Amino acid sequence: MRIDVISAFPEVFEPVMGSGMLGIARNKGALEFEAHDLRDWALPGVHRQIDDSPYGGGSGMVLRPEPVFDAIEAVTAMDGREPLVVLMSPQGQPFDQACAERLAAHGRLILVCGRYEGFDERIRSLADLEISIGDYVLTGGELAAMVVSDAVTRLLPGVLGGDTSIEDESFTTGLLEYPHYTRPAEYRGLSVPEVLRSGDHARIAKWRREQALLRTANRRPDLLEGERAGLTDQERVMIREALRDGMEDE
Repeated sequence: MRIDVISAFPEVFEPVMGSGMLGIARNKGALEFEAHDLRDWALPGVHRQIDDSPYGGGSGMVLRPEPVFDAIEAVTAMDGREPLVVLMSPQGQPFDQACAERLAAHGRLILVCGRYEGFDERIRSLADLEISIGDYVLTGGELAAMVVSDAVTRLLPGVLGGDTSIEDESFTTGLLEYPHYTRPAEYRGLSVPEVLRSGDHARIAKWRREQALLRTANRRPDLLEGERAGLTDQERVMIREALRDGMEDE
C-alpha cells in the first residue's frame, strides 16, 4: 500500500511513521509512506501563502483551493494507482475499525490535512471521503492522519508477522477484547484466573468469549447491537443475568 499525506507541517510525521511497527512495515515494503509539504504548491511570493481570510468575514483563516487542488493533482500523478482521496475533517464520518478495514483494502490513499478554520468548500469536490477521528477539534489534521495511517497499516498482510491476535482485538469482532494476564500467577494478592492456567483450550476460549461480552456490556453496550457481535440467544441471557447481578467476573 502507498499512503501520501498532504500537510502544512510534513515534518511531524517521520518520528511516528518511521518508528515501531510502522517503520518495520516500511522496511518490509508493505507500506510506502510520504508526507508532502502543502507549501510546495503555495501561491507565488515570498510568503508561500496557502490560506486566506474567509468571504463574509469571521475569525481565522481558510485553506485556499489553489494549493490544495494543485497538491492533490500532483501527488496523484506520482503513482499509477488510482488513489482514494481522504480529507481529515471534524465534519467527516466517524473513523472506526470497519472504516480502517475498508481503507486497507485500497492500494493507495491520499490523506489531506486540514488547518486553521478548515478547507475552502470547493476542495471537497476532489475528495472521495471525509474522516473524523472523534467529536472534538484539533489544531490540524496531522494527528488524525497518523491515527488513520497506523490503524490501516497494521491491517496490511504480513505487517504483524502472521500474528493471528488481530482477530480477537477490540472492535474487530464487534466486541471489546477480553482481559489479558501474564506472569507472575499472583501479584500483590491479585491472581490470574484459574481457567487461563488450566491448559484447557476449549474452556479458555469460552471464558474469553464470555469476558469479551461482559466487558462490552459494561463499558460499550452500544457495540452489542452491531452485526459483528453475533450474539446468540444464550449469550444475551447470560449478559442480562450478569448485568442484573452487577458482575464482570475477571
